[in-house]
Amino acid sequence: MKTKISMMLLLAGMTSAAWAQNQYDVARFVDDDLNGTARFVGMGGAMSALGADISTIGTNPAGIGMFRGNDVSVSFGFNNNQAKSDWGGISSTEKRTKMSFDQAGFVWSTKIGNKTNLRYMNFAFNYHKRANFNRQFSAAGSFSDGASLTWQMADMLLDAGDGNGYYYNVEQDFADLYDADNPYVDNYYYGTPYLAALGARTNLVTPRLQSETDPTIIGMDGWNAASNQYYSREEGGIDEYDFNVAFNVRDRFYFGLTLGVYNLDYNRYSSYGETLADGGDFTLNNFFSVEGSGVDLKLGAIIRPFEYSPFRIGFAVHTPIWYSMTEHHTANLTSNVPATDGTLTTTENLVDYLQPEYIWDYRLTTPWRVNVSMGTILGGIMALDAEYEFAKYSSAQIDNVDGYELNATTTVSESLKGVHTVRVGMETKLTSAFSLRAGYNFRSAPMYDDSYKNIAYTDETRTDAEYLNLRSRQAVTVGLGYRGRLFYADLAYKYDFYKADFYAFGSENIELPAVNVNNDRHQLLFTLGVHF
Repeated sequence: MKTKISMMLLLAGMTSAAWAQNQYDVARFVDDDLNGTARFVGMGGAMSALGADISTIGTNPAGIGMFRGNDVSVSFGFNNNQAKSDWGGISSTEKRTKMSFDQAGFVWSTKIGNKTNLRYMNFAFNYHKRANFNRQFSAAGSFSDGASLTWQMADMLLDAGDGNGYYYNVEQDFADLYDADNPYVDNYYYGTPYLAALGARTNLVTPRLQSETDPTIIGMDGWNAASNQYYSREEGGIDEYDFNVAFNVRDRFYFGLTLGVYNLDYNRYSSYGETLADGGDFTLNNFFSVEGSGVDLKLGAIIRPFEYSPFRIGFAVHTPIWYSMTEHHTANLTSNVPATDGTLTTTENLVDYLQPEYIWDYRLTTPWRVNVSMGTILGGIMALDAEYEFAKYSSAQIDNVDGYELNATTTVSESLKGVHTVRVGMETKLTSAFSLRAGYNFRSAPMYDDSYKNIAYTDETRTDAEYLNLRSRQAVTVGLGYRGRLFYADLAYKYDFYKADFYAFGSENIELPAVNVNNDRHQLLFTLGVHF
């Protein structure tokens, strides 16, 4: 039943099944973490109006115009991620701790004059870890009605059509799929989701006939599950490289422009298994990765409206990030199902058909972002900043390499929301050398509660049916800073937490109760710098 294919046939199959990602991948890659220098993180990322920290290069580029000297800094730390699930009273916890290199950059400040309108023109470069994907997650439980992934496989197959526009209407259609040399790239099977084909070819889906004498298919049958288990391990991140020029006009008006360059790397291994109520079991392993590069522009301004007041207002606009992406994925499924003469064991490995994986190139355009902020300094010892940011996640777009919009863009617009972010931060001097900081960060839920992954519509080649509906996200931060005449050092702690609803599978026709998930991240961050 397994036959290797030529590269020419593989390319033809890719053309016929070209859909690309779904709204959950988009939400993952559009999101960013609160990260940067320890001073920036310690104030909850609320420095867009205050400026004079290199991390503002990525929120309000005009903040670099506040520098009156040169600056070099590096930041590193530790991240501890914990995901705790509750599946019908059965709890599972996964933890992962990893060291990270979070930031490195410099500011070159050029003084123009004391009495000229243009006082300073500054140049800066900064690297920081925009997103950290390192995470482990597991969940185990059961459904009272015996819900099984095989039900979704059966539904997908019942609605699938072949390359001639025919559906699986008679028993022979099913038998042809079961015996096909390679239904995954053969154009004849275009419209048959890979997950449905995997189920059919491993005896997890069988046709229900009109009668023993009538081979007409009136339905597809799966199995009932006695227990369900899931595990995933994610790795990678998004690296951001910012290049900036900023201007100080009369010490009251500050303007900046940042060119952002992005490198994205994401890898996920997941394993889903079921013990079947009638005996037997199956395990589906998925291997998924995405790599990409992108670019954007950020423009910002900071204004002191009152000449003798430290109060200031900030405004920034970020263009979309224009990503070029390459996706890789493959899967294998092993089933052990009851048979008349014992147990029937079957393994279907996509590596045997795709040499060795499915590869797809596409374009992702993230939403515009708008940031407004206010800040001031009280008594020369306390700095305060508050800001609001908005990004309409539902406006993200997915196109193929020729610029044609893909189906996933529709699910993005229907499932994702406009996301509101609020940041507040405080820094106060304890002595002339030491400062104490605190901050808070809130981000609203990026998707609707009733969203679900429709891989048969967005990407028929995907075989990972699981999805996570994210809720609002919060972070609480504290920090401590030391500043000498030349050297400075900062320390920050961040507690980042959010809840989510996990579904091991599900579709428009299969509604499952959510598995409650609590996600917590503890980050300890250090910054060492020189100011001269």
